[in-house]
Order: sequence, then C-alpha cells, then structure tokens
Amino acid sequence: MGIPEHKEIRQLARRLLEEAGPALAEYEAREAFPWPLVRRMGELGFLGVFVPEELGGAGLDFWAYIALLEELGGYASLRSILSVQQSLVLTPILTYGTPEQKKRYIPRLARGEILGAYGLTEPEAGSDAGSLRSRAYQDGDHYVLEGQKTFVSHANVAQVFLIFAKTNPEKGSKGITAFLVEREDGLRTMPLKGKLGLRAADTGIVFLEGVRIPKDRVLGEEGQGFKVALSTLDTGRVSLAAGAVGLMQRALDLSVRYAKERHQFGRPIASFQLVQAHLAQMKLDLEASRLLTYQAVAKKLRGERYTLEASMAKLFASEAANRVAYRAIQVHGGYGFFEEYEVARLYRDARILTLYEGTSEVQTLVIGAHLTGIKALGEG
Repeated sequence: MGIPEHKEIRQLARRLLEEAGPALAEYEAREAFPWPLVRRMGELGFLGVFVPEELGGAGLDFWAYIALLEELGGYASLRSILSVQQSLVLTPILTYGTPEQKKRYIPRLARGEILGAYGLTEPEAGSDAGSLRSRAYQDGDHYVLEGQKTFVSHANVAQVFLIFAKTNPEKGSKGITAFLVEREDGLRTMPLKGKLGLRAADTGIVFLEGVRIPKDRVLGEEGQGFKVALSTLDTGRVSLAAGAVGLMQRALDLSVRYAKERHQFGRPIASFQLVQAHLAQMKLDLEASRLLTYQAVAKKLRGERYTLEASMAKLFASEAANRVAYRAIQVHGGYGFFEEYEVARLYRDARILTLYEGTSEVQTLVIGAHLTGIKALGEG
C-alpha cells in the first residue's frame, strides 16, 4: 500500500496552524466562524485539494486530502470546514453532477469563494435517514421543497446546499431525491449555539418553506437521493477517521511534551511507569486508527466498494480519539481540566466524532450486516 507522503502540503498546513493558533482560540471562545482562516485555506488550495485543476482545484490526489485532514485534525473546527466542503459537498457534485452543475458550483467551492452544506438530518430523522419528512413536488419546470433540516454544518455561512427530500414518499428511501439549493432560492437558516466542541464551526437549522428551484438542480436522478447520501457518507466517514487520527496525534504530542517538562518527586513524570503506560496506549490507538483509515482509502482508490472499511475506520478511530483525549487529560492532571491547556479542547472536540456521519452504534450495525448478510434495521 504505497502512500504518498505529501510533505509540502503537510508543511503548509503546519505553517497555517502556527500562524492561526491564537486567532482560532479566540474564535472558539466566541463561537464565531473563522472567516479569515477559511479564506486563507481557500488561497492555499486546501478547500479543493483533490478537485481537478480544470475545475478550479489543486489537482492533487486523495492522499493529499487525507494528509490535510490529519494535520488539521487537532484543530477540529478547521478540519470540520475542510471535511464538509470536500467530502460532503464537492464529492457528490463531482460524482453525480451534470457538466452544467459542475461548471456552476465546483470552481467556486474549490477556491473557497462560496461554502457548501449537506442537509440530510431532520428533527425526526437522524440515524434513520430513510424516514425523512422533507418533501419535493413538481410544479411546471420547478420543484417546490418543504421541510426542515437540523444539525447542518455551514447552515448559516453556505451559499449552496445539498438537500435530500422525498419526491415519492410511498417508496420510502427509494423515493428520496437530492437537490442543489442556493441561499437565494429563499431557504432560511438559524444558528445552533452552545455546542460542547467544534465551537468555531458553524451549525444550524435549515427551513424549507415553499422553496422553488429549477428542475435542472436535481443531483443525479429523481429517486437516487439515498444512493447519493450513502456514497457520500462513505467518503465522509473516512475523512472523519483521518481527522480523528490528527486529533490523537496532537493529543499525544502535547502529552509527551508535557510529561517531559512536568516534574514531580524530583523527576519528570515521563519517567513514571503509569504515565508511560498512558502514552503507550495512546500510541497504539493512534497507529491502529491510522492503518484502518489508510486501508479504507486504499480500497476507495482502487475503485472497490469500501463501505465496510469506512465504517470500521470511523468506528474505531472515533472511539479511540475519545480514549486518547481522556488519557491526555490524565497525563496533564489537574491542569488538563482548564481551557488554558489545549488538551481540554481536544477532549471536547473528540466527543462529536462518535455521533455525526453515523453514530458508533450505526457503524456497528453496518459492520454486522456485512458479516451476516442480515440488516438489523429497516431498509437502505
């Protein structure tokens, strides 16, 4: 499994983080979206790293994207922005979009001139995405959308939204269609504040009340929306696993440094066996997660189905990130409980990884279904 190192793009990301660290901490404290940092990522080509150059992207391979996610993983709000823009919005447009749709959206998204959002989850449809209640019906040359989406990343800052709604409700998940909706089409959004982590990443509710869009804004074909959603989530789960790897690497680096600097009983705590045990377990979780993630990416790039590998990587890495963040607090002791120390933020940011783009429980069922050939829950 040959893996390009992409040293240059990793160095660019590290330089950005060195420059942006203090500013990002302020955005986190104010729960404010870091627009200047996002624009800088756009200038560096980070927001369209694997998009072909002819479509306005950096034209690099998917491994470059994984490298970026690892480097930004310790700053989860920035990593989230990168993941949403590319895994959840650009990827489905690249895969299912018409030439006209690609020309209209991809260059601006890849350059960071506009941001995108992915609207699948609803107040009554989370893990059971097939039960969504949003509706779309034809009216002449247009579709009219009615419904509500929640927990939408970029809801209040995006200009284009990938919205899933039922065009044929009696068909269940096979009646779902994906639409490209623009803010100017009349949708409304509302911020959701008070998150445990990802405080500098935007999250909100999207209201669809008689939103009219042209028929050429269907992404893929009518009734193909659930397929679009699931294939997109495979990529999203790999990206989250890579981000979790980055978070663990940051937590381990900070913990090793602190253990060498902190003295108790006349010597550095790094010399204590139980502290070394924490560090060793953190390293094991980190490297096992990295290998599972790389395995999923390699299979994706071979053009093979990788749903199982994506779920395994996402499940293990997200749970491991929470274990590693916990151990980082233990190594830092009482100091780790204060926001002055970065491990406190890492601990908060790690928690969401087991929840979005498929909870740990859902990933477990995906893996179980692959092993047995029997789906534990419903259709889809």
